[in-house]
Amino acid sequence: MSHQQDSELVAERAIEQARNGLSAGSEVGWALAFCGSKHDPAVFLSAVRECLGGVPVYGGACAGAITNSALGYGGFECAIALFDHTLGLPQAIVVDNLQDGEYDAGKDLGNRLQAQTKDDSAVILLYDSVEASPPPVLHIGSALLDGIYAGLGARQLHMVGAGTIIDLQLTASYLFDGSNVVKHTAVALALPEGISAETRIMHGCSPVSSFFEITRIEGPEVFELDGRPAIDVIREISGGEPNIANGDMSLIVTLGRKYGDLYSDFSEGDYVNRLVIATNPDNGSIILFESDYEPGAKVQVMSVDTEVMLESVSTGSTDLLRSLQGKTPLFASYFNCGGRASPFSGTSEEDAAIVQRTLTDQIPLLGCYTGVEIGPLLGRSRPLDWTGVLTVFTLDMATV
Repeated sequence: MSHQQDSELVAERAIEQARNGLSAGSEVGWALAFCGSKHDPAVFLSAVRECLGGVPVYGGACAGAITNSALGYGGFECAIALFDHTLGLPQAIVVDNLQDGEYDAGKDLGNRLQAQTKDDSAVILLYDSVEASPPPVLHIGSALLDGIYAGLGARQLHMVGAGTIIDLQLTASYLFDGSNVVKHTAVALALPEGISAETRIMHGCSPVSSFFEITRIEGPEVFELDGRPAIDVIREISGGEPNIANGDMSLIVTLGRKYGDLYSDFSEGDYVNRLVIATNPDNGSIILFESDYEPGAKVQVMSVDTEVMLESVSTGSTDLLRSLQGKTPLFASYFNCGGRASPFSGTSEEDAAIVQRTLTDQIPLLGCYTGVEIGPLLGRSRPLDWTGVLTVFTLDMATV
């Protein structure tokens, strides 16, 4: 990772550091790169491609970056992973019409993925989260993923990724599609045959209420819980927490939907949580990051538990390493919700620092702070909120 303030220099320094993870004499085939908010993405991408001889560069915006030895979210951070040409190139499938409907764009992408992959192929999916701003209007990840699975049919993929943002104010986002900076776009990278993936999802929210029924909702805007204004219900549950009492629930409150037996013992893996990104005091509604809840859905108000969050990262990352016995790691990715950064979550240490300690320097790590994380949960990959999605990509023995 580099923190240089010049957009060309930061690219050069990040590449220098990334080359340290390659064998001497390696030829770069492609790159994955994430760029902080205070850089010009076009200048950065041009510099990266010039330094690497014009190879494809995928990735995009980030609200912060994570590598084995550094992490940060000040806006100047840029990080790059380089891949040897002997691994082959990923199949890059690009759709650039999210503004015309995420579901249809996703179905197109899913159809093409189905034709170009095999079962259990490892796929990195990135999409441009912010359609317009201000105020932020988001591309809906749940609709995109629903479309992808409609197109995939019976194909089973190991798909992880993120909805990119440049900051937690949801000011903007963009992607790198291999050669350009693009908007309203999703890019699926089907990694070369012989690369597999193992993933663990880190949570950190616990329910602090009984179940409420969503009685009125339009898209991501929840108007009523149990027939009452959503803001009023959450204020009562919060116990007078100052920000919530004043109507500011952005990036503080989540609603959780439990799958399976609603009344079984708590397990974080049973929940898909949705972060509140805005409120409307005039009509008592809250606005979620996604729009996959419907009238009649049973949800709980969830509290961010910092100790549970850090324990989840420690347990999950350690368990992931144990699962790799006998496998050859290639690199790791960590797509981490921007709200989990210590200044926002209030944790005693960065959760990404636990990932760094667990992986040490034995597995190259590229991570970023995101708006939406994508990972396999409850039978398929889903857009997630307030999670960390840690994946280790491994080489099959025939590839080594």
